[in-house]
Amino acid sequence: MRPAALTAWWLRQTFVHWSYPTEEVQALLPAGLRVDDYHGRAWVGLTPFVMASVRLGGVAPLPRSTFPETNLRTYVRLPDGRSGLWFLSLEVTHPVMLAARALGVPYHLADLTVRVDGPLVHYAGRRRGAGASYQLTVETGPPISADEFDSWLTSRWRAFSLRAGTLWQTPVRHEPWPFARVVLVQLQQMLTSDAGLSPPATDPVVHYSPGVGPVGIGMPRPVAASVFG
Repeated sequence: MRPAALTAWWLRQTFVHWSYPTEEVQALLPAGLRVDDYHGRAWVGLTPFVMASVRLGGVAPLPRSTFPETNLRTYVRLPDGRSGLWFLSLEVTHPVMLAARALGVPYHLADLTVRVDGPLVHYAGRRRGAGASYQLTVETGPPISADEFDSWLTSRWRAFSLRAGTLWQTPVRHEPWPFARVVLVQLQQMLTSDAGLSPPATDPVVHYSPGVGPVGIGMPRPVAASVFG
């Protein structure tokens, strides 16, 4: 993790998760990655948040270093058992983040907002050009403790991407998420269908965290061919 490619704080993060059949999510993954399931089901998460105090190399602050981001993600494993994130899409307002496309990270420029109104947190976004959009409002409450399932859904320490036939892994480091009680108030979204998923058939599981930081995102490196046997 030294040097970090990027450091930041991740603030006001909501996790909205739906359960899917593993075979449906597996069809969206590249060769070499398998669904990391929980009790036989895959999970897909919509996670809007605020990137704050973003620094390249952990040193140089970005101009306009605080901005919203929204990810649609699922959970995967390598053949050797190492788990991580696979991003189905990432929406961001800051164009510098598009540099990660060089490693196949599916960033899109979008118009995003995060607004706090007392206990209510309002998120909204629309991808530029393609038009995939969402609106989400949650009502937050006092701190709560995380159980094993909460941690499984929200904590991963690497992300994978694919570029020109090469699978890349990027390490991530941060403290455990602190959680607060949360109630889903409103949700409309097109991101799952845009990613090629069927409409969610289950009610979402929702978590809210005031945030973690500093988060360290390490230098990407290719996954060794030997991992795949």
